[in-house]
Amino acid sequence: MADSRATDTTQAGPAMDEGRLIAMFGAIDAGDWAALATCFHPEIVYERPGYEPLLGRNRVLRFYREERLVKSGAHRLEGVVLQDDRGAVWGALEGVRTDGRPISLGFADIYHFEAGTIRKRRSHFHVPAV
Repeated sequence: MADSRATDTTQAGPAMDEGRLIAMFGAIDAGDWAALATCFHPEIVYERPGYEPLLGRNRVLRFYREERLVKSGAHRLEGVVLQDDRGAVWGALEGVRTDGRPISLGFADIYHFEAGTIRKRRSHFHVPAV
């Protein structure tokens, strides 16, 4: 029986690797939306606490350009793990919110890759529990 997770290699771009994931966070920090767009599959699903799932590359980019509550910041990555078509990254974000308040929080992202891009992303944030 064939592996149901196999991808069509005839349309695959460069494989997702640690350097490309690190570059994605650099693009977010720099506000380089053109570079960020290259990281995402056209049909990406981004799950982020406090939001309905963001569906599609254009919707995710609109979130970053217009809705994200972080005005500026820098991600400090502590770890990256890649295995086949899955991956995880964790670290911390230091920055300023759109209302001017400082932000400092830990995060972890999990990924599913397809054709060398992020097909699904789920973010988790280390914040006080209710």
